[in-house]
Amino acid sequence: MLKTRLVTKLFLSVSGLVLLSVYFFPWKASGAEKMAGLYSAQTVSYSLPWIAQESGLFRKYKLDFDLVYIPSSGIATAALLGGDVDIAFAGGVGFVRAFVQGATDLVFIGSSKNILTHSILAGPDIKRPEDLKGKKIGVTRLGGNSHYFAVQALRRLGFDPLRDVTFIQVGGEPEILAALVRGSIDAGSVTSPTDAVAVSQGFHYVVYGPDQKIPYAAASIATRRSVIGRRPEVVAQYMRAIAEAAKILHTNREFADKVLRKHLGLSDKILDAVYNTEVKIMEQTLDIKPEGIQAILEEVSKIDPRAKRVKPQDLIDRRYLDEMEKSGFFARLWTEKQ
Repeated sequence: MLKTRLVTKLFLSVSGLVLLSVYFFPWKASGAEKMAGLYSAQTVSYSLPWIAQESGLFRKYKLDFDLVYIPSSGIATAALLGGDVDIAFAGGVGFVRAFVQGATDLVFIGSSKNILTHSILAGPDIKRPEDLKGKKIGVTRLGGNSHYFAVQALRRLGFDPLRDVTFIQVGGEPEILAALVRGSIDAGSVTSPTDAVAVSQGFHYVVYGPDQKIPYAAASIATRRSVIGRRPEVVAQYMRAIAEAAKILHTNREFADKVLRKHLGLSDKILDAVYNTEVKIMEQTLDIKPEGIQAILEEVSKIDPRAKRVKPQDLIDRRYLDEMEKSGFFARLWTEKQ
């Protein structure tokens, strides 16, 4: 009952944010289509909607777009399923779990990142990965991206993640860093820019994630099949705007830095480290890799056998990626000077 009330309050909060944004930002491009979307992490790989907003790309593609932040894949899934938003930029695990449980209206239509770039950082008392045994590791949410990375990385190191460490659900990545500083956790599983900020404060990498190259639908674009059915061209407009935002992120460093600095509040030194780590592994043309979804299905199958009957292709609709490829949109976009 409590969970139902909390989700209901979330839906009302998301809806309220959308309504407030319409009230306080009354610009309306002529003939613009209204659309609401969310993103679930304050990181470079989730920055494409910010860039699309700041550069006017949503207006260019005649979208009156409202963007809200929900820092959890699971809660983002609930908001998308409940109709509070039309499209979501989030980690894939919440969507995959919901699909396996019967929410087959959910579908992936693109991605900005198909591997995890989280890392495990700690203070000077933990020098090697083996020193993590018996320690408390902070993650954002149990079952979320940071938790999944830590589990997979520890397994590769020969750990039993259920017995050898204790995972502490902290909230967002800034909260993980704060918990590290307080000493209430021994290590934290975070991605950029939090890892770079942590290093600047004296913490160090115990497990460096980018070297692990763990397949995962880490930053995915998801919607509902029913939204595509009702508004196929509106979703296409969104995808074109996000595709152009990806081009800006990769090729217009000055503008990208301006947007990232505004939303992430980083110093130039940390922003440079974050950009160089993340952008080189991000998808230039929003490709979504089946192996990233398969990795989640395999993990979900350990607690829900129904996941074994689901194939990654069941969750993917490539129509917009294929259209941008076949029409020459991507080719023109990437040959044009920014």
